[in-house]
Amino acid sequence: METHPTNEAPLKLVLKAIERDPRLTPAAIATMTGLAEDAVRQLIARAEAEGIILGYRTVINWERAGEEEIAALIEVRCAPQREVGFDAVASRIYRYPEVRSVWLVSGTFDLAVMVVARSMREISLFVSERLATLEAVQGTVTHFIMKRYKEEGVILDGDEPTPQRLAVAP
Repeated sequence: METHPTNEAPLKLVLKAIERDPRLTPAAIATMTGLAEDAVRQLIARAEAEGIILGYRTVINWERAGEEEIAALIEVRCAPQREVGFDAVASRIYRYPEVRSVWLVSGTFDLAVMVVARSMREISLFVSERLATLEAVQGTVTHFIMKRYKEEGVILDGDEPTPQRLAVAP
């Protein structure tokens, strides 16, 4: 059976549109991509069913909303476990509600963990009482996020300086 590269092209077009703006309707995506609205609906349903689309997110500037939250990136050095590597410890870590993301990374540490809480103290307690006590964890380094400039491709400040053109000499 021959596969055609164009079979995936419509799905990729739809996914890129949704990734840029999850609020787009199937009708708007159809207009943007030149696909039929029914085809867009089917592609979205298929992508959701197959676990390609895992969820829809909104990026919120909580500081402007008057809600303080503290974020930290925690580097974790851990011992891989036989037959499962780092997956088992990563699974234990990502189940905590304050954990937003967990990545296997290269370098000095094995995992990078993004945590969000209401205070630095809550993050410190998370590291000392939950993370450091896991048997596989050998060490951590915590980096508190001081200011967010851009998140999920969205500039948060909104006060971006206007680029200045250099004078052109004749």
